[in-house]
Amino acid sequence: MERRGSKRITVNLKAERISCTGNCSVFIENLSEKGIYIITAPSMNTEYVPGSELDLKLELSNGETVSLNCNVKWAYDSSPEDMTSSVGLEIIDPPFEYKEFIKNLP
Repeated sequence: MERRGSKRITVNLKAERISCTGNCSVFIENLSEKGIYIITAPSMNTEYVPGSELDLKLELSNGETVSLNCNVKWAYDSSPEDMTSSVGLEIIDPPFEYKEFIKNLP
């Protein structure tokens, strides 16, 4: 079984996927210093391919936004009734502002 390098924190945050067409909103279910688990509505215009890179824009609690360059680790489309996709992201070189944000979460 794979061991995580850092503790996951359960959250309910909205973020935007940068450089996509259509609905670019995603919902962050949990995060850590180096990873993010998102839920997104499936879209024909937006694919999440393991090994590909994508950028997210996240608004921090102080109102500032931070851009996160991420690598798609895995993606799973749920049943047609649920109409969501689950995606695991690895944050490539997390910025200082993001690390500070994580430290201050309960």
